[in-house]
Amino acid sequence: MQRLYDFLRRHPTGVDSFWAVVLFGVTCLGLVTENAQQAREPDALTVVLALVQCVVVALRRRAPEKMLLLAAAGGLVQLITDNDVMVANFAMLVIIYTVAARDVTWARRFALGGGLAAAPLSQMRWPEDGTGPIGNIFLTGILVVPFLLAWVLGDSLRTRRAYFAQLEERATRLEQEREAQAKVAVAAERARIARELHDVVAHNVSVMVVQADGAAYVMDQAPDQAKKALETISGTGRQALAEMRRLLGVLRTGEPAEGGEYVPQPDVEQIDDLVTQCRASGLTVDFKIEGTPRPLPSGVELTAYRIVQEALTNTRKHGGANAGASVRIVYFDDGLGLLVEDDGKGAPHELYEDGGADGRGHGLIGMRERVGMVGGTLDAGPRPGGGFRISALLPLKPAH
Repeated sequence: MQRLYDFLRRHPTGVDSFWAVVLFGVTCLGLVTENAQQAREPDALTVVLALVQCVVVALRRRAPEKMLLLAAAGGLVQLITDNDVMVANFAMLVIIYTVAARDVTWARRFALGGGLAAAPLSQMRWPEDGTGPIGNIFLTGILVVPFLLAWVLGDSLRTRRAYFAQLEERATRLEQEREAQAKVAVAAERARIARELHDVVAHNVSVMVVQADGAAYVMDQAPDQAKKALETISGTGRQALAEMRRLLGVLRTGEPAEGGEYVPQPDVEQIDDLVTQCRASGLTVDFKIEGTPRPLPSGVELTAYRIVQEALTNTRKHGGANAGASVRIVYFDDGLGLLVEDDGKGAPHELYEDGGADGRGHGLIGMRERVGMVGGTLDAGPRPGGGFRISALLPLKPAH
């Protein structure tokens, strides 16, 4: 049955032609019976008019507006030549329904007007004997109903099709919007992971390189110092691996890192450990906290840690020999303030690899992106008299 239904849907003109043949056959049978009862020869014009109405049915979906005009013309000829109503006139109901289901405004209005006029004209041309004027008016009203009903059914189908088309368009638009949002989310996630990787690699590898250079330099003269530097390298490497496992755990669709849990994200409290690590690597850091420490949103905590980490990394890489830094953390009522300064004299231009004091790379860009994500502000630039300053204000609530 499904195959038959699909076949019929693929060949609408064939289906209409079949019903047109059936309608023509029934009409001819009625004409032959009527002529036999009245003992007269079949009228060729009547047969032609019946054939015209059947053609309207056959081609109603291929050329509906033209078939509407053809049906109207056939009806007028039928009125003028006094050919009485026949079964083939059912085609007028069919074409009115077909045209009303389409969006051609003039054709829909013409079909409605023609349908409302067909019954009165028919009663005026062929009034019922013995019914009187009141009976003819009542009968005209009854005959108008099928034409009006055919138009209303077609118009309802048109409205329903338009509604479903609107739903399909809306669904398509929503799907496109979801795809666009998904692409934006993927791009944002890639940028976030890139920032995390940059912070982890740039800081920890920088510490390891500095310590390795120092260990190689004092290996023969001060073995104890070299041993301490190697221990720092080992600890820094383990920390980098732990953070890398956390990032990889997120990338693996939620799989936990080794040990069954994710490594916690850095927060403000771990800035003290970060400063200690930098001091152990030979960088002089003055660290102070002002205000009353308290729990902060996780996004603010991570942003604060990464800003200090990036700033100290830039000081170590680009501040030059004997550079020192200071870190200030200030707890305000409505936010967290950060001030990181160094007194470095700068390094050769070729050492600026990933966003140092000149801002040519990605370090400062990553800082600004992080601060922007939590609705904060960042000011970064050279200090008067030498060195570099990074100042950030991170609100406790995102800006609306």
